[in-house]
Amino acid sequence: MAVMRLHQTPLRRWPVFAGALLLACSAAFIPATFCAQDTVFTGTNKGADRIRIAPANFHAQSGDAVGLKQVFDSVLESDLKNAGVFDVVSKSMEPRAEPSAPGDINLAAWAGGNTNASYVAFGNFGITGGKVMVNAYVFDTHNAQYPQVIGKQYVDAASEEAARTIAHRFADEIILRLGGGIPGIAETKIYYVRAGGGTKEIWTMEYDGANPHAVTHLGTVALSPRVSPDNSRIAFSALGKDGFQIRVFSLLLDRMVNFNSAGGTNISPAWSPNGQLAWSSSRSGDPEIYVADASGNGARRVTSFRGPDSSPTWNPKTGSQIAWISGRSSLPQVYTMEADGTGVQRMTDGGYATSVSWSPNGQFLAFAWNRKYGPGAPGGQDIYVMEVATKKWIQLTNGMGQCDFPTWSPDGRHIAFAVGSGVRGQIWSMLADGTEKHKLVAGDMPNWSFR
Repeated sequence: MAVMRLHQTPLRRWPVFAGALLLACSAAFIPATFCAQDTVFTGTNKGADRIRIAPANFHAQSGDAVGLKQVFDSVLESDLKNAGVFDVVSKSMEPRAEPSAPGDINLAAWAGGNTNASYVAFGNFGITGGKVMVNAYVFDTHNAQYPQVIGKQYVDAASEEAARTIAHRFADEIILRLGGGIPGIAETKIYYVRAGGGTKEIWTMEYDGANPHAVTHLGTVALSPRVSPDNSRIAFSALGKDGFQIRVFSLLLDRMVNFNSAGGTNISPAWSPNGQLAWSSSRSGDPEIYVADASGNGARRVTSFRGPDSSPTWNPKTGSQIAWISGRSSLPQVYTMEADGTGVQRMTDGGYATSVSWSPNGQFLAFAWNRKYGPGAPGGQDIYVMEVATKKWIQLTNGMGQCDFPTWSPDGRHIAFAVGSGVRGQIWSMLADGTEKHKLVAGDMPNWSFR
């Protein structure tokens, strides 16, 4: 008999309960027939040419603006590189000129030679009266008559944080206008778990790993943070005198708010698009999926099959389907159902699956999967993406270690995930086709904000 641990522990083992925290269950390998890896078009691997853009260094209006301007330049360039839709011109290939205003720019110089840019972002950066003022432009280098695509002015306090924020806003404007009308993610945040000193707290950071800081200071074990669709609250599971229970933290009030629990162990909350919560509860003896309002009122059970059910995630597009992990077929598999518990479908065919996340457009599921799980099997746990309609899948990670907890960015172009767990855990991000992987921070169990 193998000892299996809760959802929030390293998911090499099936995340369920028994008694307070542990469950003994059979780890016998069940042979399964796996489909071959397929070509799945997630939105970042369609073969279209990327837009070549040159982010020029902005012109500092005064000496005291140079330092913050350099922060702005660096963040803007990074945001455009991370977007997944641009071919960003290296600074070494750009003309030496730093155009400050529309009348300064030589379009031919930016369109030709090694620069060969279709668009150029430029402008000026000044500090007046303790305020930063940024005039930012994007020009089409091949439209000499009407080149201006974007013209924006940003004003904020003179601080490094403000310089970063303005760069994020301008980058998102560029991504929206040039990247197919899909809003960018430069202003989004990722919430996650940070371990240290025998506790685990909920932390947050900017999407690129900058400015990490604690949200909760509970002095206990807090796990599985999930931010609400309006970015006003975080639901998570925390260890207290009654075991693991769902807790809710208000980001607006900067304090905990009430959530009603009705016994048992309660873990892995998930928000619906309209603000309901689904989670796993053992209140009936067998862990099942429950749904209630944002305060835990009106809870109703939506699964009722012997075997642990955990890790729900809503279809963000419709709000009427839930994907989750179930052990009803022995080893944990990915399933989908209607929000009332009907229309159950098994999505994975064998192996050992955990931590499922539904893409913003409703077309894909990302999950952690050990396809060859079993005694003596050589498999490892990696991140996969499956097309819901066809059940075709692709493997996104390989050889990185124990990968878990995938979470989609709101633009559907990126996935963040955890490698390892506990104090050695790391959070990474990648494009949704598995390319351009970047390590962000130390941590575990990431969750990307809706906006």
